[in-house]
Parts: sequence; C-alpha cells; structure tokens
Amino acid sequence: MTTKPFTDLPFFARPSALGILFGALAFTAALTPSLIPRTGPLQGAVAGAAFALVYALAVAVVVLWRWLGLPVPRSPWPGRAALAVAAAVMAWGLSQATGWQNQIHAVMGMEPVETARPLIIAATSLVVVLVLMAIGRLFRRAAVILANWAARFVPVRVAMVLGILVASVLFWSIGSGVLMDGALTAMDNTYRRIDALIPADVAPPTDPLKSGSPESLVGWQGLGAQGRNRVVAFPDAATIEQVTGQPAMEPLRVYVGLNNAEEVDERADLALAELIRIGGFDRKLLVIATPTGTGWIDPASMTPLEFLWGGDIASVSVQYSYLPSWLSLIVQPEYGEETARAVFRRVYDHWRKLPKDSRPRLYLHGLSLGSLNSDLSLDIFDIVGDPPQGAFWVGPPFASRLWPEITAARNAGTPAWSPEFRDGSLVRFTTQTDTTEVATAPWGDMRIVYLQYPSDAIVFFEPDSVYRAPDWMAKPRGPDVSPGLNWIPVVTFLQLLTDMMTATLTPTGHGHVYAARHYMEGWVAVTSPPLADAATLEKLRAWFAEQGI
Repeated sequence: MTTKPFTDLPFFARPSALGILFGALAFTAALTPSLIPRTGPLQGAVAGAAFALVYALAVAVVVLWRWLGLPVPRSPWPGRAALAVAAAVMAWGLSQATGWQNQIHAVMGMEPVETARPLIIAATSLVVVLVLMAIGRLFRRAAVILANWAARFVPVRVAMVLGILVASVLFWSIGSGVLMDGALTAMDNTYRRIDALIPADVAPPTDPLKSGSPESLVGWQGLGAQGRNRVVAFPDAATIEQVTGQPAMEPLRVYVGLNNAEEVDERADLALAELIRIGGFDRKLLVIATPTGTGWIDPASMTPLEFLWGGDIASVSVQYSYLPSWLSLIVQPEYGEETARAVFRRVYDHWRKLPKDSRPRLYLHGLSLGSLNSDLSLDIFDIVGDPPQGAFWVGPPFASRLWPEITAARNAGTPAWSPEFRDGSLVRFTTQTDTTEVATAPWGDMRIVYLQYPSDAIVFFEPDSVYRAPDWMAKPRGPDVSPGLNWIPVVTFLQLLTDMMTATLTPTGHGHVYAARHYMEGWVAVTSPPLADAATLEKLRAWFAEQGI
C-alpha cells in the first residue's frame, strides 16, 4: 500500500495550546471599546470571531514552523501554561467588559449598563468559535485529501499548494455561490414585499402638486413604501408658518419609485416631467436628493431646509433599490450610480437652459449611500462652465469618490474626523459642533459641505485597519469616540466592520443617525437661507426635539 504524503489530525483532535493563547488575547482585545455600543450576543459574536481568526493564524504559523524543521518543546508544561494564561486573560476581559461598554455609553450620553452580560458573551463566543473551528477542520481535511490525490501526479510540495488552492476555491464557491446567494434571494424577496406593502389607512394624496395624486404623472402604487412616506411627509405650509411665524408655501416633493417605470432613463425622464408639471423650476431652491438603498429620504435631512426657506423649495428623488444600503452596494452597486447620473443629467440640462436670473438655485444632497451616488453623479468637466450652487453630503461612506481624496489632502494639523481643506472656499466639514464658519476665505460660487460624526463607522471604516491604525484614531479624537479605543491588528478591523453594520443603532446625533439640528446647520452654510436668524433657529431646534428628530 502506498503511503500518503499528507496526514490529517482526527476531527476532534485537541486544539493547539499556542493557538488558544493567541486566540484568548484576541478575544479580550475584541471586548475593548470600539465606536458603537454592543449588546451581549453581538459582543460575543465579535469576540468569538476574533478568537477563531487569530487562532487560525497562530496554528498556521505553528504548522509552518514545524514544516521548516525548527525545534519545538517536547514537555507538556509550556502548553499547560499557555492554557492557564489564556483562561486568565479571557476571565479578566469578561470582568472588564461592562466598564469598557460604559465608556462608549458615556461619550454618547447614554445611561450606563449594569452589566455587559459576560455569561452571554462567553456562551455566544463559544458557539461562534466551535462553528468556525469546525469549518476550519473541514477545510483542512479537504485540503489534505486533495493534496494526496494531486501528489500522485506532481511533486509533493506542489501538491500541497494545489490542495490548499482547490479547497479554497471549493469552500468559497459553497459560501458565496450557494449560501450567500440563498440568503440574498431570501432578503431580496422580503424587502420587495415590504416595499410594495400599502397599509390600509394610507390613501393617495389629493393635492395635485404631490406625486401619486390623481393628476400626477407618477402612479401611487409604484412609488414604493419610502416614496409614499416621502410625498406625504411633514412639514406642510401651515406647520412652517406656525413654527416660524412667517408666511410659507407648500414644499414640492417629486418622487419616482422603482416600479413607476421599467428603465433607469424612463424613471429619470418621468421625474423631470413631474418636476416641470408641478412648477418645481419656479421655486427659489431645487434639490436633487438621492435616496439611500431602500429609497429612504431621511425626514430629518430635508425638513430643516423646507423650514429655512419657508417652503419655497422643490426636491426630486428617484428610487434605485429597495434593499438596505449595505446590501444594495453588494448586490447592485451600479444601479445607484446609474440612476443618480441619469437624474442629475436630466434636471441639470433643463436647469441650465433657463434664464440665470429667474431659475432656482440648484443643490445636490444625499445621506449614506445616497451621498456616495450623489457624488458620483457629478462630472466636473460637464458642469465647470455653469455649476450647481452646491452639495450637502451627509455620512459619506468610506468608499466614496471625493471624500477620501479631500480628507487625505486636508490641511496639516487638522484631524481626519474634522478636516479643513485648503482655504475653505469650496469644501468645508462639520460634525456635532458647527465648524462651517472655519475657513480662511469666503465661500466661492459653489459650496460643498460634509456632515460626519466621528463615531460613524460607515464613514470611518478602513480596510487598512487590519494592519495599521486609521488617522482618525490619532489625538485629539472626536467628542463621541471613546478614549479607550485602541488600535489592535486584525481585531480593530473586525470591530470596525461590526460597527459599520450596526452604526444606526445609536442615539440620534451619534453613529450614523444624524440629527435635524445638525442637518440645519449644514443647510444654513450651503444655502444661506432667509429664515436663519438666531430666534428662528432656536424655534426650529425646539420643534425638532419635540418630533424626536
């Protein structure tokens, strides 16, 4: 019988003591503060994933060490000592978990938690570790079987590489091509049903100036859930007059849903036609508001602007997806950019043909994925001769086009979470503290303002954090970033990745939940509205607080 060149350990073989030690260090490191507060189960999942990943890396180093023929200890005592230290490290980490979570709660003005649920953390992490280690051992077994088969035809070392590569392709295909596709299909079906659902107590608007009304070119049924919410959103003229004490007009809101037309160009044409029908180009202000992945326009984003301009404003939005932004970016990233470009081109081409002294001032706006796609809709070479008046981009994702370049080119000495760019005549940044007046030159013909919270992981996630500390972690830090957040290779990457997926689970004014009062400060800087005196702004802040936005 031919001896096989590669042998596999039993599936339930004792795990590596050195791997457990390094995994324990990663486990405890994952419990330290990051950007976003976590529940016990989520904290356990992150800590378990960190343990398993670092365990795998440590085992790979051990295997390589032995393969190179380097000396290894024969006594069992080093392994036993490693296990004892690992247990002590994890126990200490669990004992500190509550205090670490409360550091994040403190900077966000949240009530402290009595306990971070260490038992839940431990139990959840154990399940995660066991599942991931089982997958790892299945991978190892597959690689050994494939390598032994390949060794019949090629040299042993080549066979080993081939075994690992083929096993990697096999597991990736199963994970992404079967499990991921099934999960995405299920989520797609769920969100499509949610988008199409019309509650029995929600009737089409009767106002002919609203999308979805009997006179509208846009059908009510095709607007989608977020579109229907948008066209009937507050405030109306009466509310604006009541809060500001000034005469007001009814804000115009055009919305075209994903199901209002088959193709992107058809939806863009429909949006322009509807905007013309209701007199949107006769208002003082016109905003192209690009929605998030679900088609959502944050009420807190446009409401302040409608107040500040006494309702003399029109906005237009076109849906490109009904999936959450992160899922839309994975499944159909080109749809958002394509739609945003088509809408901007239609509106801009019509706008620039109008007399300059009577046409509305044109602005772009977007939150999150809407910010990214709004940014992508602009081609500087097409607009340089007659640019729009500005853009207000909020919570720009780390993968945006302009934002990373501007942040990287910030003025020396300014923090990455609140940068200053050149003389401030074109681009300014703001956070929870209004810094839109920090500039060495007045505004130019076009104004761009970024609103970003230092604790927003969707903005500040960095893939490079797996091996280097992000610039925004340098001191001084943002006001809602825990002083206990430290960069740890690999672990910080996992923490920020999780923070990015949970960034909307924070109090308003932190993470990826932007407050109307901060939107208002950005809109004041971008548009210089007529109703921006101190008394009116204070009335609006009070009203926003009453509405919980």
